[in-house]
Amino acid sequence: MDRAAAHRNDASGLEKRAHAEEASVGDSAVGVPTDGTGRRLPTIRSVAASPVARHLALLICYLAAGVAVTWPRASYLTGTLPSSRDSASYVWGFWWVARQVTHLTGLWSTGHMAAPVGIDLGFHTLMPLAGLLMTPVTLAFGPSASYNLMVIAVPGLLCYAMYRAARLWLPSQTGAIAAGAFFGLSAMLTEQDWYHLNIAAGALFLPMALEASVRLRRRPGTRQAIILGLVMGSAMLTDPESVVLASILTALVLLPWLVRQHSLPALRAAAVAVATGALIAAPQIVAMVQELAAGNLAIQPELLAVTYQHYGVGLPGMFEPTPRVADFGLAKLAAPFLDNEGLPMFGVVLTAAALFGLAVAWRRRSARLLALLWVGCAALALGTSLWIAGRQYIPFSQLRHGVPVSPIMPYTWFVRIPGLSSFREADRLAILGLVPAALLAGAAVDWLRYHARPLIVVVLALGVLEAGYSGSPRIGSMPTALAKLDGPIAADRSGSVVVDIPYGLRGGIPVYGSRFAAEALVLATADGHPRAIAYTSRVPATTIAAIRKHAFYTYLIHTQHYNAAHYIPLSTEQVAAARQDLRHIDVGWLLVWHSNRAILRFLAQTGFRFDYRAGGVLVYRPAFR
Repeated sequence: MDRAAAHRNDASGLEKRAHAEEASVGDSAVGVPTDGTGRRLPTIRSVAASPVARHLALLICYLAAGVAVTWPRASYLTGTLPSSRDSASYVWGFWWVARQVTHLTGLWSTGHMAAPVGIDLGFHTLMPLAGLLMTPVTLAFGPSASYNLMVIAVPGLLCYAMYRAARLWLPSQTGAIAAGAFFGLSAMLTEQDWYHLNIAAGALFLPMALEASVRLRRRPGTRQAIILGLVMGSAMLTDPESVVLASILTALVLLPWLVRQHSLPALRAAAVAVATGALIAAPQIVAMVQELAAGNLAIQPELLAVTYQHYGVGLPGMFEPTPRVADFGLAKLAAPFLDNEGLPMFGVVLTAAALFGLAVAWRRRSARLLALLWVGCAALALGTSLWIAGRQYIPFSQLRHGVPVSPIMPYTWFVRIPGLSSFREADRLAILGLVPAALLAGAAVDWLRYHARPLIVVVLALGVLEAGYSGSPRIGSMPTALAKLDGPIAADRSGSVVVDIPYGLRGGIPVYGSRFAAEALVLATADGHPRAIAYTSRVPATTIAAIRKHAFYTYLIHTQHYNAAHYIPLSTEQVAAARQDLRHIDVGWLLVWHSNRAILRFLAQTGFRFDYRAGGVLVYRPAFR
């Protein structure tokens, strides 16, 4: 029996080998490559049909669309930046992270701003994760290249992240692709991408957190929990404010599931996600806790209360055509720019598509919950008062820290939640509302795919009218380098402090001094000298207190506010105190971007001499060095 079985096995083996050789010959005859054992080698067609190739092709298409709807932003790679202190701050951040990484030193405190005091960066928009990932580019091509390259890539990445999340909810790929485009190419996020990169980059983690949370619900386990933790931890290392939005979204997805499950595996998965996120974000969290413990973030409540109103979104502007339609000759339809730090507008096309998507998907409970989230976020984005057609209304007005607020506005209570009082910009909650709106709009396109496919072209054409953002003419642009101005400073290896006039510590609240030239921080990345100015999301109280002890800076600010009718000249004793203070600051260079009679007299009195002029900027050096 054993010999017969062996014989049959041998025969079977020979037969299989013969068939394999025959298949190999047949494949070779028709031009199909094989590896000699009969197995076919991958062909171009098979590679193109693979999921990886399809996802890569979609990502490339999204990136190209992002470049198109934000043009001319991609042209800035040739050596230009938006002429704003925010852009300069991001460039400085990429330079600082690359510098500290290569020196293996800490990121969240620096002596290269607010010199010689220095400043903490725990609450600053430093984007350490992005800076780390872009370090090779920064070292090879400079921090401006890293900043511009990331700005160009973010819209496409936003689209792809939302596509992946939408694919878990929408039946067709067509609908998911549309949802990705509605999200990543929206005027709301592309405008933020132009001028507030941390907000746009932080928005990446909203659909990523949604996808990770849904996958954890569907297949609880350690792997999915770790992925969710990585997403949340990475969000913290990109934009701490966006973590608040991502946490709200994650909680809305997972908390009902955890309550229903009430099982040990579900609770264990949630604990693993939290632990992983905390571990990844630990450096950022520690830096923030240290600043809080030192009292650096003690902001006057009345200042916060004023900003709650300032950054609220108006009606019907939130749902009107975006200013983008003016680029297509429809200026009369374009809504005016709002007095916000962004463009918190859903637009007409997205709003209409989302409402239609809600109607066709009404039977799905998840669609109704998405609509509820959208409405809730829109209501929060209104702020503590109600702006309608440019007029402010405060229903049932009551005072909070001396500022009138409405107790029926959801945001009035949102900022009273412990830990959220510093969430100053109500309009940024509209970004969270963009997630459900894009998904519902994708549901509309999904329905059209099966019932009225030609109308998808109409939706696409109308969507293009409102998609993207091309920059504000009032902001303009500036070069990434000023060699004639900065060359001699870069050649000086003394590490002395550079003072820019106007001088100030700016950013969020509070502020100290005056607005300074945006180019100043960009030059700091080229010459490597510590800067007396600072631009951070929060200006620590301890930094302002320490700077105020320097008589030179105090009286410099006094001269910056020169007014011929009301100016009080400095006394001999005040000038002497400023001269004495300079011995402790080690000022090596002084750049006068804008001057007046009092500033120039003060410089002469404190021992500075004119050195050279470049591009309208006066450069002084201390005669006492």
